[in-house]
Amino acid sequence: MSAKPTRKRTRKSEAPSVGRADLSRLRRMTDAEIERTSPPELRNLPADFWSKAELVPAVAKEAISLRVDTDVLTWFREQGPRYQSRMNAVLRAYMLAKAEPKTKRSTKSQSA
Repeated sequence: MSAKPTRKRTRKSEAPSVGRADLSRLRRMTDAEIERTSPPELRNLPADFWSKAELVPAVAKEAISLRVDTDVLTWFREQGPRYQSRMNAVLRAYMLAKAEPKTKRSTKSQSA
């Protein structure tokens, strides 16, 4: 059993963590305020930019213990918040790159 205490939120009024939207504040803002405070890369998007957007549900994650080299962990942490999500994205990209295309799998199963 780990001797490390876990930190839990105790009040709902606590500010959201970095990267979380304050939806109630956003709903009170005018379109002009939102546009004025948007990052430069999001300004002047074409009118149809979001027309083919699809809602992608969050994928359930599993907490594990993973041993990685110190320099690898240090590098990811230096990239900023959400370094664990970036590590997951790198692992996913590797997995997808190594995955056998579906067309090859279906032809192998047919010839067997």
